[in-house]
Amino acid sequence: MFLDLTPLRVSRDYRLLFFGQLISFFGSMMTFIVVPWQMYQLTQSSAMVGYIYLAEFVPMAILAIVGGALADYFDKRTLLRYTELGQGLASAVLLANSLLPNPQVWVLFLCVAIHAGLAAIQRPAFESFIQKVVPAEHMAAVMALNSIRWSVGAIVSVSFAGIVAVTLGPAVAYAFDLVTFAGTIYAVYAIAAVPSPENAEKPSWAGIKKAWKYAFSRKELLGTYFIDIAAMFFAMPQALYPALAVYYGEQYVGFFPAAIAGGALLASLTSGWTKKVHRHGAMVIGSATLWGVAILFFGMADSLVLALAFLVMAGFFDMISGIFRGAIWNQTIPNQLRGRLASIEMMSYLTGPMLGSAKMGIVAESVGIRWALISGGILCIVSVLATALFLPSFFTYDGREGIKQRELEEAEMAEFGRLSQSEF
Repeated sequence: MFLDLTPLRVSRDYRLLFFGQLISFFGSMMTFIVVPWQMYQLTQSSAMVGYIYLAEFVPMAILAIVGGALADYFDKRTLLRYTELGQGLASAVLLANSLLPNPQVWVLFLCVAIHAGLAAIQRPAFESFIQKVVPAEHMAAVMALNSIRWSVGAIVSVSFAGIVAVTLGPAVAYAFDLVTFAGTIYAVYAIAAVPSPENAEKPSWAGIKKAWKYAFSRKELLGTYFIDIAAMFFAMPQALYPALAVYYGEQYVGFFPAAIAGGALLASLTSGWTKKVHRHGAMVIGSATLWGVAILFFGMADSLVLALAFLVMAGFFDMISGIFRGAIWNQTIPNQLRGRLASIEMMSYLTGPMLGSAKMGIVAESVGIRWALISGGILCIVSVLATALFLPSFFTYDGREGIKQRELEEAEMAEFGRLSQSEF
């Protein structure tokens, strides 16, 4: 029932990245809270807070396609190094802007866009790197451990971020973020190089189209994409945290994402049972539906304690969905396509939250915070179940069959590459 630590024991490189990112994530999550809070303080508009996530979405959507192709061909370690340095520079600009007498709103938009674009290049490299250094049978455990890393930082850091921003100002939070980048930068310079797969394709539009065609040929992959987009687009509440903090107390602005992270942490710490479950599709559908139920009741809550309790519930089921989606991706996708497919995965799990946050902020400006959340929860439930009806094979998907399919496809791709070389 409890957490499986096998990936940390069997892979030195995974250990380095895990603990390096654990350190830097503390600072990154402070920035995650302080940028929307600073935007709300400067504009007094939930819609403007929502537009932050729209500013992140555009470069993410564009560069994720390129990032996947790069990760399948170039040294993944080099990509991780350059993107980490670039994200550190973006945090330095946020710090400089916060020290101005009149901080500029456009700088906030620019920095979050740069950070999201670099993340779109970095994430496929990270996912394909992990697949090479950790055996496939431990991928559910990897997803749970990654969740632990995320949850610990998200709970402690974001709770602290609200207090720091209100009492000391955003500059202190941005400075903390900049200092903690040292953890990840050390890790990406200490890990070993992982060569690209044999006969790796050079980055090209033809190669990108091949990956998209492959993704849309696999109903279990489509299920993970569309179910998560539906759930997050309609029910992601993060654009409303600054406005909710005005009602409950500005010092509590970090408590809302911390509650979601707390639920995710609880799910991760008790995730040992997930390796015994093979109906991954059914688990994704069920947990995404329960995420919507939790957001619905979050919108109906009339006290801070009750609101946080429902967010804990939401975070729990969101992480269960994430564990099984990650297992499907990492256990079944051939290594030759892993980077490009990771870019598609990134687009799927960030499109919903980013566009959904923009939508939630705009809706709240028109109908109020409570009805924005309630309607979002209802639409989430309906859309998830409707999507599941259109993909019946996703509900019956068995992870054991997915592993067999991956092994067969990798062997076929390797044989095709050898035959192609022998012709020259």
